[in-house]
Amino acid sequence: MSSSDSGTPPAPDPVVDSLPPSAAPSGPTISTHVLDAQTGLPAGGIHVSLYKLGEDDRPIRLTQALTDGDGRIRDLLERPMSPGVYRLEFNLGGIRGLRPADDRFFRKMSLDLKIDDVTRSYHVPLLLSPFSMTTYRGS
Repeated sequence: MSSSDSGTPPAPDPVVDSLPPSAAPSGPTISTHVLDAQTGLPAGGIHVSLYKLGEDDRPIRLTQALTDGDGRIRDLLERPMSPGVYRLEFNLGGIRGLRPADDRFFRKMSLDLKIDDVTRSYHVPLLLSPFSMTTYRGS
């Protein structure tokens, strides 16, 4: 029997409860976390844009933000989610620590995400190294 079945409130979530009220998302979100796999540290200062693709597949920019000191953007959507194809675009020109900007092999990473279930959040981490990038659908 879960705590919600017994009438007692669920246990507090230390991650969500530690966020300032403005940082805690109020509904389903699209979020990201960028990590520098070479140094093992978060990649702060990465410029990330979120687009929604129109019926003609042309991208319409919804938001843009920089990853924080922990390499995160907790809510890129900042509005109600609707079904469709979204594009996350990472501009890697702002990376510190991997390689000088003029010498970097990867410059930009774009990921198109098909979202049908608008009742859940989508977390898309990006792991970076000088000659490799990895992403996955997180939880």
